[in-house]
Amino acid sequence: MSTLLQAVLNGLALAAVYALIALGFVIIYKSMQVLSFAQPALMLFGGYFVVYFSSRLGLNFYLAVLLAIMVAGLSGLVIERSFLRPMVGKPVFAVAIMTIGIDLVVRIITGNLFGVESGGIGATGDPWGLGLFIGDPAFGATFHWGDVVLNQRRFAAIVAALLVIGILLAFFRYSRIGLAMRATAFDQEVALTQGVSVSSVFALSWAIAAALATVAALFISPNTGTIDVNMFAFALKALPVVVIGGMDSIGGALLAALIVGLAESLTITYQPVYAGFLGGSFSQVVPYLVMFVVLLVRPYGLFGTREVERV
Repeated sequence: MSTLLQAVLNGLALAAVYALIALGFVIIYKSMQVLSFAQPALMLFGGYFVVYFSSRLGLNFYLAVLLAIMVAGLSGLVIERSFLRPMVGKPVFAVAIMTIGIDLVVRIITGNLFGVESGGIGATGDPWGLGLFIGDPAFGATFHWGDVVLNQRRFAAIVAALLVIGILLAFFRYSRIGLAMRATAFDQEVALTQGVSVSSVFALSWAIAAALATVAALFISPNTGTIDVNMFAFALKALPVVVIGGMDSIGGALLAALIVGLAESLTITYQPVYAGFLGGSFSQVVPYLVMFVVLLVRPYGLFGTREVERV
């Protein structure tokens, strides 16, 4: 029972990271109707600045994260204004290719900034200061509950994802800018007639996606708490999450992240025991296997909008 509980807790933490990355994909797609392949690079770029501010400049961890999110959001605005704005009206395929180019350029620049070594995120043991909240200043890197061990970075991932998702949903529901973004996602032409600046919505969607990617970067390596130039590959596993949930569905992305995170964690736990012949890295293909199964039943994803074509 403890083994199952351990796997579920690890799966929830993994789902939290997938959800943060997938939401960036969905927000850009809902506003521009384009799948952005630059999200992995934005995650790496934001993660670099977390390392730079917290470890290299020695700033307070939370301040470093806030500054990194601001830098990443600004970079998203600059990318949209400089590279995506001139592509308005161009074929969707051409815009998608542009995002691949952006991904390569940003990854190369960030790789040069990083160098060959990985960077640590805050203090090794307790960067979040959770010991102060639980009344144990000597708190280490893990929670112990019987035989169940929960790495505190995984716990922080779950809490951070819930907070960010809650703030984001409230922003879309109650703020004027959020309502404008929802209107643009529903129908750009109608939104224009109502005085909504669609171009500003496009730019803001990239800024939000970059900020979400930065938060996700904090939890890519829960055991070591480091960021390196190879972590962008993790973000690619969020693509099946987006497809499973539906390209334009925020709720679908959250549910799909939960499904994929739990499926991958359970596979990591039980596959070596009961199906070792599949190999030691079989869990890496689980997100794609789940995607294939879902697409066979629902080609538009669990909650994706079905496109009706009349001929």
